[in-house]
Amino acid sequence: MELDLTPKVAETLLEGDGGGYYIWLSSQVPVLAKTNVGAGQLVLRPRGFALPHYADSNKIGYVIQGTNGVAGLVLPNSGKEVVVKLKKGDVIPVPIGGVSWWFNDGDSDLNIIFLGETSKAHVPGEFTYFFLNGIQGLLASFSSDLISKVYNFNQDEVNKLTQSQSGVVIISVEKGQPMPKPQLELTKELVYDIDAAGPNIEAQNGGLVTILTDKELPFIKEVGLSVIRVKLEPNAIKAPSNLITPGIQLIYIARGGGKIEIVGLNGKRVLDAQVKVGHLIVVPRFFVVAKIAGEEGMETYSIVTTTKPLFEELAGKKSVWGVLSPTVQEVSFNVNSEFQKLFISKATLDTNLIPPTI
Repeated sequence: MELDLTPKVAETLLEGDGGGYYIWLSSQVPVLAKTNVGAGQLVLRPRGFALPHYADSNKIGYVIQGTNGVAGLVLPNSGKEVVVKLKKGDVIPVPIGGVSWWFNDGDSDLNIIFLGETSKAHVPGEFTYFFLNGIQGLLASFSSDLISKVYNFNQDEVNKLTQSQSGVVIISVEKGQPMPKPQLELTKELVYDIDAAGPNIEAQNGGLVTILTDKELPFIKEVGLSVIRVKLEPNAIKAPSNLITPGIQLIYIARGGGKIEIVGLNGKRVLDAQVKVGHLIVVPRFFVVAKIAGEEGMETYSIVTTTKPLFEELAGKKSVWGVLSPTVQEVSFNVNSEFQKLFISKATLDTNLIPPTI
């Protein structure tokens, strides 16, 4: 199975006064469709507003930039709207079919990356959105006669309902127009600040790894995904590892840059590429991935398409080498016991986060 895993940046889908939406098209990145994952990026300028909509995929949003984001969610069969506050570092799950809207109440851009699973999507590898109003809205697309009968409106009222909003997807809200305020207690139940969370793994001058599952945020079960944040210090390395629970890992380079290597079927290195902010990388099932940070360090945010992610490490105290018997290692590598002891003494040091050598 030949897969092109070359890092890609998003294409512009639309831009306007209120902001823009950017997408990784499955036609440009075929591996997204083959692995049933997708990604999009929402950038709202101050007072930017993404009209109410729902999508055909489960996804998770990660706030890259912004301090005063606001999102409204109407979860399936909930019968109520929940309004949450968003800021840089926050993670918010968005279940399939849930109606949401997004608003930037701050003075700088609100930038959110959405990563998700697309096995039920109309277009594998992409999110398809259905908007309730606006030029592409559902109501505006039904016949005037139907809308008139459904809402008991005369024609003038029908026209006002379906034609007053001339915006498409994202609009700019005038200053002075009040908008719903976040419900801070409910925000704690639906939003998780992964940047501020205590790491699962940490190494001095190496970096840290934070994993978010339903243990930390029960609401994430609704989307069937988990989240991993890896922050590497300058020139540090995240040693090779692979997801052993069947699933796909979708990685977004959020800050800094460096290099990513991936080894796949038949021991073939399928990716050895420099990466930078904005790049998206797919790691197929059971493929092994390693990260090397550049001079500025590297921070990645990724989803895995399982609620119980388990990884096999190829370095560190928890690596497989610390478990396999010495004799098996000697025979497998075709080395003597002296070299095996040297190898195991170096391979099982500390964590799988490796500081730069001096």
